[in-house]
Amino acid sequence: MLRTLYADVIVDISIEALDKTYQYKIPPEMQKDIKAGTPVIIPFGKGNRMINGYVVGISDKPKFDENRIKSIETVSKKGITATQALLSLACWMKEYYGSTMNDAIRTIMPVKKKVREVTEKEVVLKAAYKDAEALLSVLEKRKNSAAMVRLLGELIKKGSLDYRYVRKHLNISMSTLNSLLGKDIIDIKSSRMYRTPISDAEMPDKKVILNDEQKKAADGIIEGYKQHKNMTFLLHGVTGSGKTEVYMSVIEKVIADNRQVIMLIPEIALTYQTVQRFYRRFKDRVSILNSRMSAGERYDQYERAEKGEIDIIIGPRSALFVPFERLGLIIIDEEHEDSYKSETPPKYHAREVAKKLAGLHNAVLLLGSATPSVDTYYRTQPDYPYEDKIIKYELHERTGRASLPEVEVVDMRLEIRRKNYSMLSRTLYNKISECLKRKEQAMLFINRRGYTGFVSCRNCGESIKCPNCDISLTIHYTKNTNKMMCHMCGYETTTVTRCPKCRSAYIGGFGAGTQKIEELIQKTFPQAKIMRMDSDTTSGKDGHEKILAAFANHEADILIGTQMIVKGHDFPLVTLVGILAADMTLHINDFHSAEKTFELLVQAAGRAGRGKLPGHVVIQTYKPEHYAVACAAAQDYKTFFEQEIAYRKIMKYPPVSYMMTVFISSDSEKLSADITDTAFKTADSIIKTHTDTIIIGPAPHQVFKANNMYRYLIHIKGDNIIVLEGIRRAVENAVEKGFEKDKYVMQFDMQ
Repeated sequence: MLRTLYADVIVDISIEALDKTYQYKIPPEMQKDIKAGTPVIIPFGKGNRMINGYVVGISDKPKFDENRIKSIETVSKKGITATQALLSLACWMKEYYGSTMNDAIRTIMPVKKKVREVTEKEVVLKAAYKDAEALLSVLEKRKNSAAMVRLLGELIKKGSLDYRYVRKHLNISMSTLNSLLGKDIIDIKSSRMYRTPISDAEMPDKKVILNDEQKKAADGIIEGYKQHKNMTFLLHGVTGSGKTEVYMSVIEKVIADNRQVIMLIPEIALTYQTVQRFYRRFKDRVSILNSRMSAGERYDQYERAEKGEIDIIIGPRSALFVPFERLGLIIIDEEHEDSYKSETPPKYHAREVAKKLAGLHNAVLLLGSATPSVDTYYRTQPDYPYEDKIIKYELHERTGRASLPEVEVVDMRLEIRRKNYSMLSRTLYNKISECLKRKEQAMLFINRRGYTGFVSCRNCGESIKCPNCDISLTIHYTKNTNKMMCHMCGYETTTVTRCPKCRSAYIGGFGAGTQKIEELIQKTFPQAKIMRMDSDTTSGKDGHEKILAAFANHEADILIGTQMIVKGHDFPLVTLVGILAADMTLHINDFHSAEKTFELLVQAAGRAGRGKLPGHVVIQTYKPEHYAVACAAAQDYKTFFEQEIAYRKIMKYPPVSYMMTVFISSDSEKLSADITDTAFKTADSIIKTHTDTIIIGPAPHQVFKANNMYRYLIHIKGDNIIVLEGIRRAVENAVEKGFEKDKYVMQFDMQ
């Protein structure tokens, strides 16, 4: 007799009050099908309405009166079963990022809805060949047996036929098929077909021999993998140094060991060109995920992963949650990218979640970048004191003896003084002209991220910063006055009309988009074929690939675009990269501004000269003396890091300290302010006993009112993450006691 088992179930309801488990009996007939992670349908509430839930634990002990415990209705067929490791991961994410368990479950199980299965049917000859030939001889002598004769004749020749071919081309009716099925002459077999988002590779794989630096890195990482410890590695290589070949070499060893691999790539870098390199090497054991795939394609990849039919999944951060049971390696390429940070609860960073997931599987985490995040590089330092230290390997040279491009920095302040008010410096104009004459290609990158709102001087390059936080102030226009505000601490001042440093009147907001640049370039170089790549021109499933493929085929001379054109693309004929408004990201109201500027400039410059032809880069800037710009021009990461980490230490910004952001919003301006005040006072009362913890704010969000919700921020910095987690729980409890849960939204973001 089977013993009674009970399941702890979390219900699929997005109300924080229900963010707990409920115990249900597991019917005896379902015990073999239910485990941690299984989606189930359960009767819930007084009306016993049927809702979805997820099993998060199983025991043989009831938590209360057994007679009051309801039974699970059935196992849900509408989702992929999560592994125990993924559920453990969801529990950790809930605690670390301060979200609800439902939000964490939804994150690790992004494919909820089962879509129509695609099946392939074939008609197979079941009878022995001599019996089939004997029957064919009999049928040929009969009238009204032409259809059977056609079918049997084909089956005797081929053994099996595609069902659609039989029905459409041989014109065989169902009655004919049923007649032969009833006589055991044929059989109809069905098999599941998986939608694949990857087309067959057109070229065979070229086995690349690793150079000494690549081999040293690959061997070191593989040796770490063999120790079956949760180790983290950083592959720091200049642009074009062959990091991908190192990845593939390590992957080869891991899958040969019957383990599986997750490889994360920023969505905008997940191109046909990149995927084909992996597909040529690993064939149909590799698959991809991305947001432009159909629901059917995405669902099929999760199901294939759960069944162990693929060894490698490539995709953006959501690919972390593919249900691999034998995970051995996680790779995060371009690990510095912002797209690895979720903007919805739980506000996780893929790098931290990947480390936790790798630990649950005793797997290795490999991070790769030409411009590693300051957080990551900080953990590679010899004096880093904590256990989560990262082992670093470096690639200093480009593969194939290609040289790094020559970089020229143009001071746009001098252009203004010389009466050149165009977005194109004289230097860049001349370089484009020469490039077109040589029949080569150019890329123009407009760094427009974050340009709205900041104030800077075009004469001396000065920007107006908060005296408390050292980040740029943001302009706010109102009916009566214009003011500048800090969105970390709430500091305000009136908008300036003259530069406080040089007294120039050339101070104010700045903005220029790709369309404006495209019009300027077309007018200046009418003979050139121009393409533009931004969010407007890449809508549609294959928008990115079509533009990139056309540019690769030299259907355009100049490609103009935003960040998406600088992410990992490889065009041998591109010998010139022009970077317009290079310092624009220096003025975003974020302490990462110098880091983001350095990363973008180095990545953009890295697109030039990747083939046999030498490359040239022109960086146009109003702040050539800033260390982020100067170090990017010199491709000098170490000097940049030394200056940036010194700044972070002075200001107590991550990674030197932890920082937790509390986000509060409500459709009532007063209620939002009251809740923010309660949260602030609660946090402040705890901070008084911890001298190493600082509270900043509260301050209105940069977009104070959005979708009729009024929004505030509080930032808390400290050296001890346990203290910050305690503050989070105290703030949650204080706000929950004082305000109705459905009247506000409160979220936490840990950095």
